[in-house]
Amino acid sequence: MDYVRVIDKAELPQNKMIIVVVDGKEVLLANVDDSYYAIINKCTHAGGSLAQGVLEGSIVTCPRHGARFDVKTGKAVGEAKIGFIKMKVKDEESCMVKVEGTDIMVGIP
Repeated sequence: MDYVRVIDKAELPQNKMIIVVVDGKEVLLANVDDSYYAIINKCTHAGGSLAQGVLEGSIVTCPRHGARFDVKTGKAVGEAKIGFIKMKVKDEESCMVKVEGTDIMVGIP
């Protein structure tokens, strides 16, 4: 697998997330307790930007309809909700991450 350097570790504080671009795709990169994880930055329910949501532990909540995903695996762990209607969501595509020195690198999806 090919990896692309996206940022320096100092640019992503612990328990925060940012958007990086890898091979033309927006990727959410999260620092969870000094471990780094990446998933595609597009909610599988309605395409919302997950990086604009809230990160609690390893769970990111989409700001549009509340769908929740585990950034460690991309697994959907909470349904989207509109009013009283709940909708299942598909898992999100995850990306491989590795750290070399202070460089964070993401595998090309």
